[in-house]
Amino acid sequence: MRKPIIAGNWKMNNTIEQTNDLIKEILEIELSGDVETVLCVPYTSIQAAIELTRETGIKIGAQNLHWEKKGAYTGEISSVMLKELGTEYVIIGHSERRQYFCETDETVNMKLKAALNDGLIPIVCVGETLGQREDGIHLTLVKDQIVKAFKDIGSKDAEKTVVAYEPIWAIGTGKTATSEQANEMCGLIRKTLESLYDKGTSSVIRVQYGGSVKPDNIKELMSMEHIDGALVGGASLKASDFGRLINYKTEEANV
Repeated sequence: MRKPIIAGNWKMNNTIEQTNDLIKEILEIELSGDVETVLCVPYTSIQAAIELTRETGIKIGAQNLHWEKKGAYTGEISSVMLKELGTEYVIIGHSERRQYFCETDETVNMKLKAALNDGLIPIVCVGETLGQREDGIHLTLVKDQIVKAFKDIGSKDAEKTVVAYEPIWAIGTGKTATSEQANEMCGLIRKTLESLYDKGTSSVIRVQYGGSVKPDNIKELMSMEHIDGALVGGASLKASDFGRLINYKTEEANV
């Protein structure tokens, strides 16, 4: 059975001091052990975050990496550097990276290989724009993104990954895909992974939904058959909201 995974993506937010304050607030909340909790923080906060969360069960991730181990790539960071710090997860191919920094399906594939080669757990992002959905090409587009991202990735490595479906039109807009829309796309992702590998492999890979996830919609999203977790932006920047996301099962039981 796949363990639910909820990952906070802080994006370009929080200094080291603010990181300390926020994580301390989060640690004051009794978080469910039934959910894998990940915080993907800015590079400058990784070491502080790892020190604060040591032996707590919270995993720390980065938000990007380069596909080479070293070289003349000013401003970049490698999987080796992230691993040395104690980083466990890394987001790859987030829509903002694709939109603002010219990420492509090919660079996503190279970064995925680099992360796996150095023992990081990749969270591979895929998703469509509103225009692509309205044009009716969203299913084909996301399927193609998965095929290209996992090119030349063996089944054993594929099982170590997490895939995040994030409709670009729902990120930071306050709009959320309906639970049915999200479930349909997460199901398509799993079916595509099955076609690339086999049913056993696809059944292991966790598929998240990302896009304006909040405490008031997490329960419905997590009740869907093909949704194994959430990649969370704004709601991960407030301890109480993030705690409610992690504890969605407990809250549901108390309703």
